[in-house]
Order: sequence, then structure tokens, then C-alpha cells
Amino acid sequence: MTDALKRLSDEGVAIWLDDLSRERITSGNLAELLDQWHVVGVTTNPSIFQKAISGGEGYDRQLTDLATRRVSVEEALRMITTADVRDAADILRPVYEATGGRDGRVSIEVDPRLAHNTRATTAEARQLAWLVDRPNTLIKIPATEAGLPAITETIAAGVSVNVTLIFSLDRYRAVMDAYLTGLEQADAKGLDVSTIHSVASFFVSRVDSEVDKRLAALGTEEAAALRGKAALANARLAYEAYEEVFSSDRWKALETKNANAQRPLWASTGVKDPAYPDTLYVTELVAPGTVNTMPQATLDATADHGEITGDTVRGTYEQARADLDAIARLGIAYEEVVHLLEVEGIDKFEDSWNDLLRSTQAELERLAPKEA
Repeated sequence: MTDALKRLSDEGVAIWLDDLSRERITSGNLAELLDQWHVVGVTTNPSIFQKAISGGEGYDRQLTDLATRRVSVEEALRMITTADVRDAADILRPVYEATGGRDGRVSIEVDPRLAHNTRATTAEARQLAWLVDRPNTLIKIPATEAGLPAITETIAAGVSVNVTLIFSLDRYRAVMDAYLTGLEQADAKGLDVSTIHSVASFFVSRVDSEVDKRLAALGTEEAAALRGKAALANARLAYEAYEEVFSSDRWKALETKNANAQRPLWASTGVKDPAYPDTLYVTELVAPGTVNTMPQATLDATADHGEITGDTVRGTYEQARADLDAIARLGIAYEEVVHLLEVEGIDKFEDSWNDLLRSTQAELERLAPKEA
């Protein structure tokens, strides 16, 4: 059943799970995915934690203790989420050791309400790294304009980062620049840059969702023929940019000091349009040195019927450019689309965070000891 996952891994794609819950940790499910499903990392986000904490009884004991101490809901939430990440990191520690720190990592995101505040994001990143206190953690920082200097400062402090919510090629290049600048500053401080790792999470399916909606509104045969092409084209051109930056003289100077390249990570890989193959954003984005973080349904689908045919990214760049150009000629503005997706992405994570705060507050009140 997992032959396709093995082939994917053999092609140089690191398979990460885009999900985490206490049940996965305590039931042995996460360990099983590592042992038998070629999973080598975990990503989380506010939506994932909202679903996990509101969906079961596995958190009642900790919530009761937190309620008894009368901690704030923000503190309670950070204690709960960092506990899950810490425990998951411990399960993944053998993978981390075996891969020299490349994989075996668990990501946790800064409070999305801070996405447009550089100083607060940087402070939160340091706090999360301290709270989790595991070397195989990645702190997720969104690739907003305010996030870019926070990425540099966090990397310069020796904290490994997962840059999230990347939609545009220009912003991706800015993210890679922020990472390299952080490495250069870390090196200037005398830090060992070989211990610093990063991935850049380039979101995929949401691009198709937005562009396809606009193509459908045009109602022409030419527009219909371009459905399902924007997301793959965008991601493939991101990989071209990655190849360019991480073969530059600037990078080679850092590489001589054993710095680690910032790997592209394909995120939002669950297919949202049932007309498309449910493994589309896995099988069509196979390239060495990448990460694909999958929700459970996509992992299951890939294991069951994914057809891994080798590298499906390199050699596609001209066609990718042609597809995006054809979409632009129909009046669909690339910059408008990616800007909207970034704004919506932050809003969705903030909404999930606020929902999580409300549901956690309700649980704290329910479990609080009654006054004598």
C-alpha cells in the first residue's frame, strides 16, 4: 500500500503530515506513520489545533489543571499546543538524528494576529522556541511584508523557521533573500549555521480555487482549457526560482560553511475540486529537495493509488510560463490573485485562532473548580 510513498521518498520528496492531535500522539498513530508510511515530519496551524482540541476528550486533564490554576486562555492555549508539539518532536527525534536535522521536524505557528507586526512576531518566535525546547522544531512565520524581517532576525538568532503562506513568486524570492540574510548575520555572530534549517511553504491548491473561479466566470472554451493549470505552473516556477537562488555565488559562499538550503515545501496539497485527481498536487510536483506536507486524506490517496513517475517539475518551466501568460491574457491579474490569497490566508488562520480561543475559554469555564 505504501509503495507509492516509498517511490515518492526515493525521488527526494520528504513526506510530512499536515495534521497533529494528542490522540495521534498517545495512540501510536504518529509513530506508525513514521515506521510504515515514510512520513518524516509534521506541520500544524491554528485550524489543525482548533479541530484537535475541540474534537475530543484527550485534553480534559490538562484543561482541568489549567482551569484550576486560573490561567488566561492565551496561556492555556500555548501550554496545550506546545505540549503536543514537544511530544511529537520527541517521537520524531530518531528521524531528526538520522537525517542530520534535515527532517524529523514539527512546525508550530506564531499567533496569526501578529502577522503584520515584525517585532511581535520575532518575540513570539523566540518564545515558542523556548517553550517547546526541542531542536527539531520549526517556528512558522507568515510571509507577509512584516514577516520578512522577522524571518531574518529569527534565523540570525539561530532559530529554524518554516515560512508559511507563500503564494507569489516575487514574495518567494523575498523569502529566500530573508533566509540568506539571516544566515549571513548568524555567521557574522559566530553561530554554527549548519544547525539552522528552514523550509518555505508555497501554497498550491488555493491558487487553483481562486483562478478557476475566475476562469469559470468567463465561460469560454479558452478559459475552460486553462482550469487546473495555475497552481502547478506557479509552484513549478517557484522551484525554478529555488534552483536559481541556491546555485548562486551568494549561496555557495554560505554552503562552504555547511549552511543548509531552504527547501521548498508544497502546502495546501489537498485537492479541493473533485473534478481533479485527488493526488494532483503530489504526483505533479515531484522534484528532489522538496517537502510535501499532506493532510491525512491526501496521504491515504497517494499511498493507495498515487502514480509516481519521476521528476514532474524540472523541464516544465516554459509550459508553466505559457500557462500563466495565457491566464493573464484573459484578464486575470496574477498579482491581484496572490495578494488576495495572502490576505484571505491570514484572515482564515486568525479566524481559526479566535475560534480556538473561544472554545478553549468555554472548556476552561466548564472545568473550573466550583467556589465553595
